[in-house]
Amino acid sequence: MKKIILSVVAITIIMVSCNQKNKQEETVNSEINKPEPETTTVKVNPNSFSIKEIVTDYLSLKNALTKDDSNASADAGKAMVETLEKIDMKKLSGEQMKIYMDIADDLKEHAEHIGDNGGNIAHQREHFVLMSKDINDLIKTFGTEQKLYQDFCPMADEGKGAIWISELKDIKNPYFGSEMLTCGSVRKEF
Repeated sequence: MKKIILSVVAITIIMVSCNQKNKQEETVNSEINKPEPETTTVKVNPNSFSIKEIVTDYLSLKNALTKDDSNASADAGKAMVETLEKIDMKKLSGEQMKIYMDIADDLKEHAEHIGDNGGNIAHQREHFVLMSKDINDLIKTFGTEQKLYQDFCPMADEGKGAIWISELKDIKNPYFGSEMLTCGSVRKEF
């Protein structure tokens, strides 16, 4: 009789432990696979307003980070600041201009931090996490003239995961560079 009771207790403990592990895995998986919040898409005449130069500067910065080159990253950050300052917004409507300015102000702040921190690639990568979200919003809102990919690294941003935009389908991780160059996956195509 004692063996039966001990067996029942042991089986119950194992079942409860397995059930809690499954719940924990479900929570972790649901956090990683959270759908992106929707951003407002504003129709813009592609012949009148382009974010191509901003995206080009962003891609230069991303590529410098993949090569662990903090000085080239700083140069690309400074170039982005200059590009953001010379963008002609006259062709945007009031609503479009407000949306653009909200995103561009954040982009400029992150580009300045990256530009001012040559030699501190960890700090540059922290700002690149936020910059990538802003570039993603800019592309979703104003569109793009080229094929781009939204990539995701689950280990970036202290394990919270982070996206970046790439012109290549192959993964080249800017958050870890040569340490884990191919860590990540393609999330979507623009």
